[in-house]
Amino acid sequence: MFESLSDRLGNIFGKLTRKGALSEKDVDAALREVRVALLEADVALPIVKEFIGAIRERAVGQEVLKSVTPGQQVVKIVNDALVDMLGSGEGFAIAAPPPAPILMVGLQGSGKTTTTAKIAKRLKEKNNKRVMMASLDVARPAAREQLAVLGEQAGIQTLPILSGETPVAIAQRALRAARLQGIDVLFLDTAGRLHADEALMAEAAAVRDAVGPAETLLVADALTGQDAVNVARAFKDRIGLTGVVLTRMDGDGRGGAALSMRAATGCPIRLMGTGEKLDALEEFHAERVASRILGMGDIVSLVEKAAETIEQEEAERLAKKMAKGAFDLEDLKSQLQQMKKMGGAQGILGLLPGAPKLQKQLNQQQFDEAVFRRQEAIINSMTPKERRHARILNASRKRRIAAGSGTSVQEINRLLKMHRQMATMMKRMGKMGKRGLMSPGGLGLPPGGGFPPG
Repeated sequence: MFESLSDRLGNIFGKLTRKGALSEKDVDAALREVRVALLEADVALPIVKEFIGAIRERAVGQEVLKSVTPGQQVVKIVNDALVDMLGSGEGFAIAAPPPAPILMVGLQGSGKTTTTAKIAKRLKEKNNKRVMMASLDVARPAAREQLAVLGEQAGIQTLPILSGETPVAIAQRALRAARLQGIDVLFLDTAGRLHADEALMAEAAAVRDAVGPAETLLVADALTGQDAVNVARAFKDRIGLTGVVLTRMDGDGRGGAALSMRAATGCPIRLMGTGEKLDALEEFHAERVASRILGMGDIVSLVEKAAETIEQEEAERLAKKMAKGAFDLEDLKSQLQQMKKMGGAQGILGLLPGAPKLQKQLNQQQFDEAVFRRQEAIINSMTPKERRHARILNASRKRRIAAGSGTSVQEINRLLKMHRQMATMMKRMGKMGKRGLMSPGGLGLPPGGGFPPG
């Protein structure tokens, strides 16, 4: 999402940090470039003016110009200003008595229905809530059926579909059903339109008045730039919002909507969608997003992802084998699968410090996620004995494995070389205990944040 902006800011601050001392002229020149970078990222002009003004007030004072490391002080000030602009985030917790109605609003195509299922699944699995979903979209064909399918996939109860009802009548029926069934949280997925017209606003306002929602969440597409901010303002003025959920934060947009949303509406960004899968949803933390933008990574999120995806029994089993130096190809396959669960190598890389530079290096080396899939296919084509004892893989066995996995003997040799290197590294990591599994090396990456050969 912020790759282009991160590159621009990285270049700007790189020039500053290389200088031993800064003059007011140096700071002003850098801030002019920051201003252009933010405008090109589609951040609203009034917000950019306020942002630059707040930075300059601190950056040209004694705090920076007399500092021992003035360039790094400027970066810290920009980081703090970014955090202030993005807001606190506040997470998403339900404090209202059950059944707490959550009104989901937004434009058509913003991912509202899928996001409804994502949040419902999150509350059920992480907060142990009894959740129900109801679609109020009677205009879009198969909209209610779509929510029912998502509910089945996520294991979330949905309101039975009856024809001929108005959105208000559906909402009232859903609320009665939720009370009777002891539901903790009721999600009401309202209809969307291609633009925020009067009919859409009137319908959402009528539902709001009928159920009195505990939360009204706007689902906004982060790729739509300033249009998303205008939509948010329209919904806030007419319906009243308690929070924003940004979707497609994994996209290649310029990120202006994400940077502008909090400052333009005053509503906290609660959650962000990072993919199409139902578990691709994260809490919005301003400090972490600011660190990613400035190329400082997000190690906290990386560790949280690892904690969620690494199974305790598997971690203990691997730790014991590592202590003995017994890291076989089956263990390597397990590491590759865990990387996949965490969003693949690129997903992990995006959270590491210096990510933009690392990504450029990988692009220059024509890095491809498909390499990991091919390596997994090679291991799957081996017998259990071959996975446990890689030394028995002679030429004829390699030819058989290559034919079975659709690869070449050369690729198998590269995989075996990588495995030998990792086995040596894992033996050293075994002395670190289970914490070693949380390090980049423990996720299938060698020390230093690089990637295995091949």
